Amino acid sequence: MEQGKTGVERPVAPAGEGCLVTAVRLPVRIVVFVLVLPVRMAWDGCVAAVRWLDRAVFRPLGRALWWVGRAVFVWPLVGLWRYGLVPLGKVLARLGNLVVVVPAGWLYRYVLVPLGHALVWLYGRVLAPFGHGVMWVLRGIAAVSAAIGRGVFAVLARLTRYLVVVPCAWLYRWVLTPVGQAVTWCVMGLVRLAGMLVTGIGTGLYWITRVLFVLPLLAVWRWVLVPVGRVLAVVAREIGTALGHAWRVAGHVSLAVGRFLGALVRWIVVEPARWMYTRVLTPVGHRVRDAVLRPAAEAGRAVGRAVRQSLAAARASVRRARADIRRMFLGEQGEPVPADRREPIGGEARTLGSSTTALTKD
Repeated sequence: MEQGKTGVERPVAPAGEGCLVTAVRLPVRIVVFVLVLPVRMAWDGCVAAVRWLDRAVFRPLGRALWWVGRAVFVWPLVGLWRYGLVPLGKVLARLGNLVVVVPAGWLYRYVLVPLGHALVWLYGRVLAPFGHGVMWVLRGIAAVSAAIGRGVFAVLARLTRYLVVVPCAWLYRWVLTPVGQAVTWCVMGLVRLAGMLVTGIGTGLYWITRVLFVLPLLAVWRWVLVPVGRVLAVVAREIGTALGHAWRVAGHVSLAVGRFLGALVRWIVVEPARWMYTRVLTPVGHRVRDAVLRPAAEAGRAVGRAVRQSLAAARASVRRARADIRRMFLGEQGEPVPADRREPIGGEARTLGSSTTALTKD
């Protein structure tokens, strides 16, 4: 990397590049740029369209669908849970308590507990002594059987030793061992002979395969495939570098075209519309507001005040007529005297030495 006049680092071409790289690079970059530019511009257009659709269509539609989903699914389910399933669960819990829990508790307390106590008494008083007696008898029988079994086992062991084990040991030592050693020596000789034959055949096949297949393939790999692969690697590397460079340059071109189109739309559509709104519609709207809407609003407020005053006068007349009719049929009623709810003041205040009740007055 080297630093230019503007202070930005730029890549330096690696040293030792041959004429093939220099001859391939420029045509490849030109062709790739011509092919990539429409793709990059279409890509940037699609990105801008998708962002506009997301901002103007998908987000409002998603919010509307979210509210519709809440109104259609969530709120009915919440109402069903709160006002249907929860009261039903409480009723079922009370019913289960009365139908299952209370009878089960009564059954456990007044049936199973006495039955368990009876079974414990039966086990401790009857079954346990009977079982102990049976076990004592069985232990005696087992001891006698064990003594008889040990005697029989000793006799059978002696007979087996002298009739089976000793003859088999003599046969293994003086007959089978010499025969096995002779067979082993013969087998080892045959294995060595077979190994020598296999080694000779393998060595011959190895040199035949090396001369007929490996050396030609190695020559093809070294003198044909490796140079072709290097050329293809150089071409592929240059195509990849050209794609990256063309994509970045196409991005700058697409940005410039987008800005040009934005400026064109602004000067053709936005600026005339803004000028129309600022210079024409706004003054006309102010004139209409000052000449028509405000007088109409003032007239409406005056009519509203007159209507409210008329209604207030009508209500007052109705109240007076109702009061006159009440006085005509029921007569004059005295005004209620407000009760004095305050604490006594001065000498009338309650003390420890005097009482204010009727039963304890002097």
